[in-house]
Amino acid sequence: MDVTISYYLPMVSIFAICIMIGALVVAYVKKWMVTYALIFANFIVFILTLIYTDEILGFVTGNQSEIFIEIAGLGFRPMYLSLEHSPQLYTLFTSMFVHANFLHLFGNMFIFIFLGMAFEQRIGWKKFLIIYLISGICGTLTHSLLNLGNATNWITLIGASGAIFGIMGAFAFSYPRDEVVMPIPLGIIMIVRRVKVMYVVILFAAIETVIVMINSPGDTTAHFAHIGGLLSGFVLAALLIRKKTHTKKGETIFYDSYNAQQPKEINFSNLHILADTPKLKEILNKIENETVPQVQDIWLSHFFEKIKCPKCRNSLNHSEHKIWCENCGFKAKY
Repeated sequence: MDVTISYYLPMVSIFAICIMIGALVVAYVKKWMVTYALIFANFIVFILTLIYTDEILGFVTGNQSEIFIEIAGLGFRPMYLSLEHSPQLYTLFTSMFVHANFLHLFGNMFIFIFLGMAFEQRIGWKKFLIIYLISGICGTLTHSLLNLGNATNWITLIGASGAIFGIMGAFAFSYPRDEVVMPIPLGIIMIVRRVKVMYVVILFAAIETVIVMINSPGDTTAHFAHIGGLLSGFVLAALLIRKKTHTKKGETIFYDSYNAQQPKEINFSNLHILADTPKLKEILNKIENETVPQVQDIWLSHFFEKIKCPKCRNSLNHSEHKIWCENCGFKAKY
């Protein structure tokens, strides 16, 4: 009995890939946070998955006389590591944006939004994106190489977990004593509290290790991808994140990744002028009183998203302690 394997990429899959790449391009052009772009792309691709499940996840067809296996999708399969199926290696990238159900998506993005924004603010979007993508790929490869076999070659690997664990590992390696607001699982409930990054990683790494050791037969989660992503995040942080400097009143101050960064110096007088609603004043008050740099940056980003130009009421741009309006030319520093 012959087995025919046919590969093709449906239009909806091509559109999904355009969403993935397009979101990152728009973030670069508009100077948005890559974290936002990744979350947006994941949600849009998930909506497409709900409508076009077979095309995004892939499917198998056949009849009585012969088996005709038709694979179309954006998920990765271990069999793609062979030379015969190597054209499908693009799914190492696309599989990071595909999720099986809402809980799968929500669980990943819920954790990512807490870690991603804080870490991206610290190291910049370029290094952040490199760590995210390479960790996701390394996580997928780790699981695939440790589970090669006839029964597992066809299993589709999807989800951003490996990439998110990579960000978690890189954050913990670079700034272990920093505190972030984070959801912490306690049995069947989850609490949200501020906790040191190194404790977050220790907790999640311990959970993954225990699950791998138990090796439950009904568990379809790629836990080795989580561990592979976490370890690759450590390595990438060691390679990419070096000692940094900043200048304060003419004096150059050096600090390494294991020393906590001090809050930024901000000219709040100009920001108070822009806080013309009770909500904006409340956010600005939180920014002034926040002592954790990452959390302060998150509130600042939230503040800048909501403020309007005092002259023309259009949206304002901000970068490197400067605020400006492209419509009327309004400028200010903070």
